[in-house]
Formats: sequence, C-alpha cells, structure tokens
Amino acid sequence: MIVEKDRVVSIDYTLRDTTGNLIDSSEGSEPLSYLHGNANIIPGLEKNLAGKKAGDSMTCVIEATDAYGERDDSLVFKVPKADFDGAEVEVGMQFEAHGEEGAQVVTVVSIEGEEVTIDANHPLAGEKLHFDVKITEVREATPEELEHGHVHGGGCECECDGECDGECDCEEGCGDEGCGDEGCGCGH
Repeated sequence: MIVEKDRVVSIDYTLRDTTGNLIDSSEGSEPLSYLHGNANIIPGLEKNLAGKKAGDSMTCVIEATDAYGERDDSLVFKVPKADFDGAEVEVGMQFEAHGEEGAQVVTVVSIEGEEVTIDANHPLAGEKLHFDVKITEVREATPEELEHGHVHGGGCECECDGECDGECDCEEGCGDEGCGDEGCGCGH
C-alpha cells in the first residue's frame, strides 16, 4: 500500500539542523503516525513521503518555506512585564498566547526592566530541516479518522475487550489520550 491522501502513515524519523545537530527523533519511542494529506505534518515532508510504501527509507532536506516558514521580524515585539500576571519570567521560557490567529507559542528572548521581548515565530522558522525517515506502516484510515482529519489511538478502553478495534460506539471512546468526548472524544 502506498502513501497517499487519507491513509494513515507511521514513520520513524530523525530530524537535524543544517549543522547536523539533533532536533528531534522518534528513536526509543513509538513511530509518529499521521493522516496523509490532512496538514498533520509539515508540507515538505508530506510531499516527500507521497508515493512511498512501508519499508521505504529516505533522506530529505526541507526548505523553510515548506516547513515552518521564514522568520518574520514583525513577530518579535515588546510587552509589559505586567502582562504576565506576576509570573516569574525568564529568557527562554515559552508561553501560550491567544490572538487573532488563535493560540500560538511565544518565546521570551530578553527582559529589560519592565519590558519583555517575545518572539512569536515557530522555534524552527527560517530553518532548513534534514530528515532521515523510515516508513513503518501504511494503512487505510478508519471512517472516524477521516471524519476528524487525524489519527486516533490504537487501543480501546471500553469494555468490549478489544473486539471493537478502537472504533468504539461506547462512551469510553477510542482510547486516544487527546480525545475527551463520546466516540473518539477529539471534540469534532
């Protein structure tokens, strides 16, 4: 089965920067599973995986524009320290901020007196990313995964003794930790 839109793909990967420094890896943990063609991973990696199959390995370099975008200096700005409601603020700390474009992570880059400079760029914005990837599995998505646009956990936590293959109709849901309501619980 090949990697194509609306299939669940599981990969082992290592991600490095241009100088070879390790950024992230699935080594020592479960493979990353995502629903192909549904914006669950960066576009450049998704494009490189298309048409491959389980067992294939590849190395690819993803330009910033196909990863987390170019850095935008307008996303670096100063805010009053008082905006942090008395919380201890240190350089390097990250906070979730809510703005017109929804929630985003901001990083504290400097503190000068009562002013805090924050950067709302993704930490990997402007970076060329180097991936080593092995595709471990490609499968059809369940109707529920297609409806919700993402992969659900593999286990069933209800009292069907696993006979429902993770597609529970019961209130306990599909076993995906990110889910919380009936069915899969992802809120969709």
